[in-house]
Amino acid sequence: MAAVFRAVLGFPLVNAHAPLLAQDEPGPCLESNAAGRSSFLIVVDHASARIPKKLRNLGVAEKDLERHIAWDIGVLALAQRMSDALDAHLIAQAYSRLVIDCNRDPDVDSSIPKISEHTEIPGNQQLSADERRARRQAIFDPYHARIRAVLDARLAAGRPTILVAQHSMTDLYKGSRRHMHAAVLYNRDRRFAALTLEALRREAHLTVADNEPYFVSDATDYTVPKHGEGRGLPHVEIEVRQDLIAAIEGQEEWAERLVRALKDAESAFSNA
Repeated sequence: MAAVFRAVLGFPLVNAHAPLLAQDEPGPCLESNAAGRSSFLIVVDHASARIPKKLRNLGVAEKDLERHIAWDIGVLALAQRMSDALDAHLIAQAYSRLVIDCNRDPDVDSSIPKISEHTEIPGNQQLSADERRARRQAIFDPYHARIRAVLDARLAAGRPTILVAQHSMTDLYKGSRRHMHAAVLYNRDRRFAALTLEALRREAHLTVADNEPYFVSDATDYTVPKHGEGRGLPHVEIEVRQDLIAAIEGQEEWAERLVRALKDAESAFSNA
């Protein structure tokens, strides 16, 4: 997986976050187009299925690490294409949400899941406080510190920011089929999300859900409440169904669609 990041996306593989991560493993942040000039900052909390070598795959079978329980399938390639088209800075998380979920408050028990969907995660059972802290310090904290630093720098430079939290969702969850193609999510502040939803729904053949099958909340999310709402920034969280973006053709199609919708929403937001 590291070779894929390097060859396809050009992300640096630098690690200064021992002891959980080995020196030849990537650090917690994957970045692209840091000099991007647009107002958009794209973040991807569940970009990778990578497990630190020290954790021995958490006792999870390889086939399960390829499933949606470990990562948001297709989302990193999708977000990279969006970043390129928008000229937007992209910050993505380099390790599986099974290690620690970077869109959960670390104080919440589900931050390090003991079971995901129907799959038990052996390496997450009965963790000590020190073991939980090590994962937070190596992965969660530096990822969000990087997002904060970028937002601080943009604010200091007087640059406007629109935060886009990009995700993907499985088409089949606990036996229930999801028929929406995508979803737009938000919490208390619906301003930019509503404009994005309106733009996406102009394609009549698409089913784009409004705060379904998930919704953003302080209890279940971290990125939007802390970096979007917490700073009063316009923001949106977008989910695209994974079977639609698992292949290159779908990633290209949806990148074009989301870029178009985000630009339309940006224009409408600026003129409101």
